Amino acid sequence: MAVRHYTLDFNLSTAVDPASTVSGLLSIFHEQELTETIHDTDGHGYLATFVGKNGRFVVLRVHSQGLVTVDLQCYEDDDIAQLDNLLNALENKLKVLLNGNITRIKKLPALLRGAKVDRYWPTADGRLIEYDIDKVVYEEDSEYQNIKILHSQQYGNILVLDGDVNLAESDSAYTQAITGSGKENYAGKEVLILGGGDGGILAELVKQKPKMITMVEIDQKVIDGCKKYMRKTCGDILDNLKGDCYQILIQDCVPLLKKYVQEGRTFDYVINDLTAIPISTLPEEDSTWEFLRLILDLSIKVLHPSGKYFTQGNSANLTEALNLFEERLGRLSCPVDFRKEVVCVPSYLEQWVFYTAWKK
Repeated sequence: MAVRHYTLDFNLSTAVDPASTVSGLLSIFHEQELTETIHDTDGHGYLATFVGKNGRFVVLRVHSQGLVTVDLQCYEDDDIAQLDNLLNALENKLKVLLNGNITRIKKLPALLRGAKVDRYWPTADGRLIEYDIDKVVYEEDSEYQNIKILHSQQYGNILVLDGDVNLAESDSAYTQAITGSGKENYAGKEVLILGGGDGGILAELVKQKPKMITMVEIDQKVIDGCKKYMRKTCGDILDNLKGDCYQILIQDCVPLLKKYVQEGRTFDYVINDLTAIPISTLPEEDSTWEFLRLILDLSIKVLHPSGKYFTQGNSANLTEALNLFEERLGRLSCPVDFRKEVVCVPSYLEQWVFYTAWKK
């Protein structure tokens, strides 16, 4: 079962008398066989609910500050034409009743709540995006996270981890940015990829004939889903854990990084595709910041003196979090320089920041 939720808002230049406004609308509700219940608002305007056939439910609110709102809820399979007629009738009547007092009218498409396929996902900076998702093609709960791959008509299949949009098949811009935007030569180089379970980075870099790529991904189920349903991103690279110039290790990268530090092993490139930098602006209290600091310190320690470290940042709108990350780059045990690049990743629907760091 799913519910459609329609909204209709009227912003007014001055407050109106609720009684005269509402009385002019009652005939419309009665024609639709909606029964009215008036609620006490303790002097804050007028509030009424209307319940009708097929489970239709309407909330009418005349706010004392100069706003009139109508919310209509109904079942997904209700008669759309009848609902449109009701909303149109209310809109037209309110235009007449509030003539000369309206500064803005806003009617939004219906929000589909409780649907089997969830189309709504938040951006990093807290805005709600409705995607054109029509089906779930893969879903698993691993030891580490919930994994979904959803199909979008516009973006192709989208990998979503714990409710966070990670990568769509349309998002080659992400892969390009986190590997240096075409400015790097990976031929004959040693590369370490942290995370990257969608296979996009690995598939792209193998084309450049590096000496060896070591990819460390903790979650086998991410790989299982992506190698079957994200092939426009990964091709066939995830079909085998080893190839002529790559190996995929299914394990936690932290012990491995510590081992590499002890052994003195270095890489020409370290690409951190584990997680975006945390949104929290209290890094001393956030375990995700602690994890990021640990990965950053270890990664720089295994970086060749002339090597480069690549990582995603976060939304360009999250300036406080980005500033904290940049401050952290300035406090590493090994001094580094860095630059950043802002890229539009199609399925993110927001500008995304990527960082490159290297030892001074």
